[in-house]
Formats: sequence, C-alpha cells, structure tokens
Amino acid sequence: MVSLTVNGKTVSFDVSGDAPLLWALRHQLHLTGTKYGCGIGSCGACTVLVNGAPVRSCSVTAASVDGAQILTIEGLALGHDPVAARITAAWIAEQVPQCGYCVPGVMVAAVALLRKTPHPTDGEIDTAITNLCRCGTYDRIRKAIHRAANAVVTP
Repeated sequence: MVSLTVNGKTVSFDVSGDAPLLWALRHQLHLTGTKYGCGIGSCGACTVLVNGAPVRSCSVTAASVDGAQILTIEGLALGHDPVAARITAAWIAEQVPQCGYCVPGVMVAAVALLRKTPHPTDGEIDTAITNLCRCGTYDRIRKAIHRAANAVVTP
C-alpha cells in the first residue's frame, strides 16, 4: 500500500513495488495530465513536483515516494498557487503551446524554478528547464517564464 498527498489530497492505493509513479498517477488516480513521453526520464513530459522538486515520474517508483507530497498539472490548475497562476497566465499571453504535449511537464518545472529562483536569468532557465519540446517553442517558454517572474502579484 502506498500513501501520497497528491494535489493536496491524501490517497492510498495498492501498486506493485516497481510501478512507476507515472502509472500510479494515470491509472490508479486517473490524473492523465501528466504525460508519458520517452519512458527513460529524458523528455520531461511526465514531470511532477515531489516534495517541491521537479521529478520525472516515469523514472521513480510510486513506492519510493511513499508519504511524499506530489503536485501534478491538475494541482496547478486548482488556482491555489500564485506562482502557478502567473505561469498559466504567461503561457497564454506568450502563446507557448503548439501541440501541447510537453506543456504539463514544462509548466510544472517552471513553477519549481520560480519558487526557487523568483527572477531567473536565461542561463538559469536553460539549466532548470530541460524538458523537450518537439515543436521548438523554447523561446516562447523562456519569454513566458520571464513574464511570470515579472508579473505583479496582487492580493
């Protein structure tokens, strides 16, 4: 039995010891926003936050993060996180998505970056956002992260 706090809700479920966190999220919890891309942790389509850090969910087992706090793209959409709200608004303003497949993983990674580094440089963005975008929207991703970083937060 694995117990996690996913998007603010504590959940428990049975999963085999070697089952990737990605499959637990998608098949056990029906959170399909986190995408399967390469299956080897290279592309980042499956990025989620585990205790606040970006993790490729295809590369860790659900059992290895037992007791952890997990945040998925669905959790960002709940509107409780001001950084996530700024990222979402910036993604729309900069028209980042093309096909959209990479978007959940990149947005989650961008939230982690801005939480750690509120005003990142281009170099810090390039170092932190290693997700692959087959459509090549890297310039728009960078612009959106800068826009979110510079957004005025109103209470």
